Amino acid sequence: MSLDPQTPFALARYREGAGTRLGLVVRDRIRPLDADELGAAGLNAFLAAPDWDRLAGLVDDAGEWMPLADVTLTAPVEPRQVLQAGANYREHVIELVAAGLTNNSDRTPEEAREFAAKMMDDRAANGEPYFFIGLPACVVGDDVSLVLPGYSDVHDWELELAIVIGRDAFRVSREDALDHVAGYTIVNDITTRDLVFRKDMKEIGTDWYRSKNAPGFLPTGPFLVPAPFVDAGDLTVQLDLNGQVMQNGSTSDLLFDIPSLISGASQTMPLLAGDLLLTGSPPGNGQHWKRFLRDADVMTGTIQGLGTQVVRCVAEVPTA
Repeated sequence: MSLDPQTPFALARYREGAGTRLGLVVRDRIRPLDADELGAAGLNAFLAAPDWDRLAGLVDDAGEWMPLADVTLTAPVEPRQVLQAGANYREHVIELVAAGLTNNSDRTPEEAREFAAKMMDDRAANGEPYFFIGLPACVVGDDVSLVLPGYSDVHDWELELAIVIGRDAFRVSREDALDHVAGYTIVNDITTRDLVFRKDMKEIGTDWYRSKNAPGFLPTGPFLVPAPFVDAGDLTVQLDLNGQVMQNGSTSDLLFDIPSLISGASQTMPLLAGDLLLTGSPPGNGQHWKRFLRDADVMTGTIQGLGTQVVRCVAEVPTA
């Protein structure tokens, strides 16, 4: 594992005994960061007013550098809140809507797709982002295997670009939104498909708590890449399952771009330093392929410039 050669440095957290330490990553090596070097009491305090120039000065420092291969990385963030944007990739949503229309009306696939495309373009022009919340306790590194709960056989993947909030954001404008971004990371938003909609009372609608918040359902990282190093408007997002490409999209296909998401999410509740704001997932999840996660599956998620995470799946062991 190594950082993209085009990325000068990034932050990561790694295991040390029973705890974790914050580290500075350059290419294939890492060194610990203490509070004095960071200029802040901890990660979230630093992200509230990130001084990337301060860390740049440590890149060539003869500190305690270690090979990345010799440490165990974990989630690079400690969010207090996790917000997720739903139905935010144009092509993905067109596929879903068109499939539903084709199955439930007399429209041809071409007519259904044209209708769905017009719907999405109208939503982008006149609508608002759709958000729901996740539990920060679900955020783990890819050092933790993904345990597939035994109550379902339809656990799905959704690889996403995640915004890491810097300076607190409350009711910010779209024009000022990027001033509140500290960096970006990778999140795989795992979803149990048969729990998304309530069966006992359909009028209630979606049940994101049960479908998205089992332990470990937000594999995150491995790196937190500073915002100045990322052109987040056009990044390749790719997920491979056991070596086969399943998702391969670009953030240029977002219905609501990153400034719109930050501004929209901040209108209700302040976004705090270190919080995660997921931007949505491109086409190609398990629901599309009719193939869901199984014991021993390996998901390899890569976002251009942000590194690669490798998540290994294991079946839940029944309790006696």
